[in-house]
Amino acid sequence: MQKMIVLGTGNAIVTKCYNTCFALQQQEEYFLVDAGGGNQILFQLNQAGIPLTHIHHLFVSHEHTDHILGVVWLVRMIGALIKTGKYTGTFNIYCHQQLVSTIKTLCHLTLQKQLTDCFDHEICFHGLNDGDTRMILEHEVVFFDILSTKAKQYGFTFINDNQEKITFAGDEPYNKACDYYVRNSDWLLHEAFCLYSQKDIYRPYEKHHSTAKDAAVLASELGVKHLVLWHTEEDNLSKRKELYTNEAQQYFQGDIYVPDDLDIISLY
Repeated sequence: MQKMIVLGTGNAIVTKCYNTCFALQQQEEYFLVDAGGGNQILFQLNQAGIPLTHIHHLFVSHEHTDHILGVVWLVRMIGALIKTGKYTGTFNIYCHQQLVSTIKTLCHLTLQKQLTDCFDHEICFHGLNDGDTRMILEHEVVFFDILSTKAKQYGFTFINDNQEKITFAGDEPYNKACDYYVRNSDWLLHEAFCLYSQKDIYRPYEKHHSTAKDAAVLASELGVKHLVLWHTEEDNLSKRKELYTNEAQQYFQGDIYVPDDLDIISLY
């Protein structure tokens, strides 16, 4: 998986950009990570040129609305494609064990039975435990519990085609107990709710989130080479890339990426 298509970069309550989610591309196939908070996931995928028929793997990190509600729309649309014979193969949904029943319940409450009848057949759920490994798009992906202080949440790590370690650390401050999975990552995908210089305005720590400075300090301590910052506020959207990069550069000497929605990052 050499390319990352950033579908959204905002936190839970943004309206000027989409909630943080992304797709990893391997040739013509995509591994989708989270789905945002609604049917705009369909618009984002369309804008990015990602066909639903080429998505066979989805990871849902946790139960919060800005990550899970878009899943219902994906199940609705892919289920319809399955029923009309326009989708080949299995749609695989990966999440921690407790989240399987939550997603299924949301779908049963909001979708037609003919779509949820696909569950455990054409649409398969894979309940994960800490440290589980799954083969996704020709790569071994290792999932781990980020030890969230709120809802249970998982991240993952894998080695790309260039033998670089890519780690998605979820959307909460890093827990040092995860060092086994995260340390010496070449790429760290990390949340940054706001600038440290604006912490008194946005109060990230009360929300169990980090700042650009915090993520940069962490990346330096962990030996990271490339740092991606997202899951941010949107008041600084027009200058976000410049502002967040400038703050992070004071504490981290590696490459810093502050993507906008629909940006593409080459992982090599």
